[in-house]
Amino acid sequence: MQELDVISVNIWAILASLANLLILTLILKRFLFKPVKKVMDSRRAAIDGDYAQAKAARDEAEESRKNYEAAMTAAKQTADQMISEAARTAERRGNEIVAEARGKASEIRRQAETDAELERKKAEEDMKREIADVSTRLTGKLLEREINAEDHRALIGSFLREISDDDDNK
Repeated sequence: MQELDVISVNIWAILASLANLLILTLILKRFLFKPVKKVMDSRRAAIDGDYAQAKAARDEAEESRKNYEAAMTAAKQTADQMISEAARTAERRGNEIVAEARGKASEIRRQAETDAELERKKAEEDMKREIADVSTRLTGKLLEREINAEDHRALIGSFLREISDDDDNK
């Protein structure tokens, strides 16, 4: 049989390969792994900072939204109160205007009744005077020769008293 040189185990080659691997690993760790890890850590810290800022901004936005809703609720309540107060004021003022108008109408009616009564009395007095004048003239013409002036005045006075007694009885 023949010996196979291809499958031989060379301890020195294996040790040299392991030493090369160890040196390469140390060099990579020293010059590549540590800087890359440092960059990764700084990147992670920046991302964590961004997340913290985003959370703070979200919390602030939520607080602003709550404040806005509270302000809107307060504004709505204030507006409702103002509207109800304006309605009450308008109703009260309307009632005052109606009461004032009723008072004025009553006063106008009383004044009109008083004026009508005065006009009626004045008309009655005028009618009495006119009746007295007409009756005086008529009686004077009819009785001119038979009654003297003093009897004539007494007759007219009696007639006027009868007329005023008749008016008082009505």
